[in-house]
Amino acid sequence: MTEHKTDFPQFYITAPQPCPYLPGRLERKLFTHLTRSRSGSLIDNLLKGGFRRSQNIAYMPYCETCSACVPVRILVDEFEPKRTLKKIWRTNLDILRQRTGSVPTSEQYSVFRAYLDDRHRDGGMADMSVLDYAMMVEDSVVNTQLTEYRLRGDCEDAGDAGAQREPLVGVALSDRLSDGISMVYSFFDPEMKERSLGSYMIIEHVEYARSLGLPYVYLGYWIDGARKMEYKTRFRPQEQLTPEGWIRA
Repeated sequence: MTEHKTDFPQFYITAPQPCPYLPGRLERKLFTHLTRSRSGSLIDNLLKGGFRRSQNIAYMPYCETCSACVPVRILVDEFEPKRTLKKIWRTNLDILRQRTGSVPTSEQYSVFRAYLDDRHRDGGMADMSVLDYAMMVEDSVVNTQLTEYRLRGDCEDAGDAGAQREPLVGVALSDRLSDGISMVYSFFDPEMKERSLGSYMIIEHVEYARSLGLPYVYLGYWIDGARKMEYKTRFRPQEQLTPEGWIRA
């Protein structure tokens, strides 16, 4: 009698569709459903092994003629921000940070909506409603949290002090893995472009991972030649996932 391993995930492949990053190319994705019946270590290994999470779907590129999408992760212990990143950190010393559970709010959605309308009005997320946003935040079987970033009037480094009603200027959704933090999605007030809040939130998560003794911050995919991905090359040293495993880039 054959015993079936119910814990092993079933994988599926999407139909080809236009690549959102490289014009003229098609993309397909390999994906599986994440459920609480799967072991935590199995899900953890998927996310450490190049898969990304969107709600309770783990996916990775599965394109027949293209391998441009490369998973990258920052080496936390060796990371030292260069001049530009140091300037970004100093510019945002008046930001208050607060970790919360994966609980969506209307205030977050207002910033999210403004961000999409300014940065990604033609993207796949452009039509997301407040309910879609709530699902993005809440629908997770892993250790997921939000970090809210609020602007304080004075210019002292407020660290993780408890900001309550200061203006919300940015939010980062992240997953806690066994060896690091995976940044799932982040967004910010588009009227504060000069603060480079996207880069600031990455630096802040590197410092957070350092405080937890975690060696990596996962940034998702980097694509050579894709302008929207260029910012990821600032965060070095980093490793890239290749057919031979993670190698230093």
